[in-house]
Amino acid sequence: MPITYFLILSALLFSIGVYGVLARQNAVLILLSIELMLNAVNINLVAFAAQLGDAGVGGQVFALFVIAVAAAEVGVGLAIVILIFRNRQTVDVDDMSLMKW
Repeated sequence: MPITYFLILSALLFSIGVYGVLARQNAVLILLSIELMLNAVNINLVAFAAQLGDAGVGGQVFALFVIAVAAAEVGVGLAIVILIFRNRQTVDVDDMSLMKW
């Protein structure tokens, strides 16, 4: 199967993720969109690793690091969102003006 299919799928997923980050108001959906973008990057890394053969093992290693960072991001991000929801009773990004005076 040509690598072009994987690159098109990855670009589509990344575009959907960028749209989700820019257009959504809900913090949980923004975190989900960031995860979608990270998965698009993983598809690229694994596709290029498969294309390069034995020389592309580094792409798979980087994909594992991206998965680990994504898991940590979900844990910390959801903890922050839950704490904000407990204090403000909303997870709307526009209503989260914690740093404003």
